Amino acid sequence: MRSKSHVKSISISNEARDRVLFEGDLGDLEELVMVEGGMLEVRGTNGVLRVELRREELLNVLRTERL
Repeated sequence: MRSKSHVKSISISNEARDRVLFEGDLGDLEELVMVEGGMLEVRGTNGVLRVELRREELLNVLRTERL
């Protein structure tokens, strides 16, 4: 994020493994990119969000959401 004012909250669970909640405002969407086939990069006017996500996983979610 370009500024702390764009971040609403960050939470990392000690109980649930690999559980992180990040809320904020990326602003207007500028670009979506798959980086090296294993990471989705979402670029907005207020910052960048990178999520470890394989292309196949993303496609499965998109197909499910259309139903």
